[in-house]
Amino acid sequence: MDGVHDLGGKQGFGPVRYETSNYVFKAEWEPRANALYSLGVRLGLINMDEYRHAIERMEPRHYLSASYYERSLTGFVTLCIEKGVVTREELERLAGGSIPLSLPSAEGRLNAVPRESFAIGDRVRVKNEFVSGHVRMPGYVRGKSGVVVGISPAYPFPDAAAHNLQAQDEPTYDVRFRAEDLWPQASDPALIHVGVFESYLDKAP
Repeated sequence: MDGVHDLGGKQGFGPVRYETSNYVFKAEWEPRANALYSLGVRLGLINMDEYRHAIERMEPRHYLSASYYERSLTGFVTLCIEKGVVTREELERLAGGSIPLSLPSAEGRLNAVPRESFAIGDRVRVKNEFVSGHVRMPGYVRGKSGVVVGISPAYPFPDAAAHNLQAQDEPTYDVRFRAEDLWPQASDPALIHVGVFESYLDKAP
């Protein structure tokens, strides 16, 4: 989906701010939030694609103002309510106030049919698609061509898995792009590597 979470390759946000502190957690509740979603995955309550999509579905102003672990907690709580594990009323009673949730999900989609396998050295083009549901295709590579330089093990297709649809396993390809092709007149010469699922690719002309 084309939400505010897909910031890769976008400009105008100023320099990246970072901290030199080695502390991963800054508040006592943060490791608990991190452990909750991990436990949910381990117990089979949620999968990682559902979890990512629940975070993507956060209301844009909330997403941009929230910390990493607040996003994690919002996504997990949303899924627990959607799956009937707990009610919003129960959680708000325990929290002593309102709990923000992610927005409703759009429909997902199945693996591309047909789809083509590729080999290292093949030149490929990323499909120029716009998907309302979950998608792991970065916006800045849509419609762009590159070269396959590696192949990763097969994994359930995230566009389907995030929506509890039947997801076939398929590989991701390590595709090498030229920065000048991705951002004409706006980048220095460089090579960019992106992991791209098989359903997102066509053979380049």
